[in-house]
Amino acid sequence: MEDPFLFRHQNAAELWLIRHGDAIPGPDEIIPSGVYDDLPLSSIGREQAQALAERLDDMPVDAIYSSPLKRCQQTAAPLAERLSLIPIIVSDIKEIRIGEIRPLPTDLNDLPALTKALQERQIDIVRIAGAEGNWDAIENSERSKDFRGRVVTAIDDIAAKHSGQRVLVFAHGGVINAYAADVLGLEREFFFPCANTSITIVRVAGPRRILYVMNDVAHVRRHF
Repeated sequence: MEDPFLFRHQNAAELWLIRHGDAIPGPDEIIPSGVYDDLPLSSIGREQAQALAERLDDMPVDAIYSSPLKRCQQTAAPLAERLSLIPIIVSDIKEIRIGEIRPLPTDLNDLPALTKALQERQIDIVRIAGAEGNWDAIENSERSKDFRGRVVTAIDDIAAKHSGQRVLVFAHGGVINAYAADVLGLEREFFFPCANTSITIVRVAGPRRILYVMNDVAHVRRHF
């Protein structure tokens, strides 16, 4: 087999899978409309997005894709502006739909309590998914295998459109876990702690997919 590891750029699409920046609001940050499943970036997340843009702004990029959720679009925005590219929104790379795991405070004006609850909710999600390797242990969530199926189909479809090109895909920790797991042939849908604005690189040529980089956060100097 020629080029089994897809070293030749012209033979494959190079996907840079990038997780969004931090989206847990600090106690001094107002949460628009109280929609907690589509939070914007926090001040920390905005710093992370700028650091990512500074790192990648001189790199040749052929296209940018993003989940429709605010935290992904806002993470992509500084770099997209520098590269003069308009992100293409793909609904099927949005994060898994999580069921009720921890009730949030009813007093929306108590921002410290709300921040604490959102942080604890995130810890619970990672703890349960990390222990089980899938999302089915969280009641009323999207079925884990269905989630994996939609993610893999969507990202492979992106790759098929960009042979020989480099593409950035701004998505979520669960999405990147699911796709990387499929590339590696793992049964688990969740197997590593995907850091905010981390970079995972996969080259794809038809059915062949090679993982080159995972969870690169060299641009993040703090808040890791």
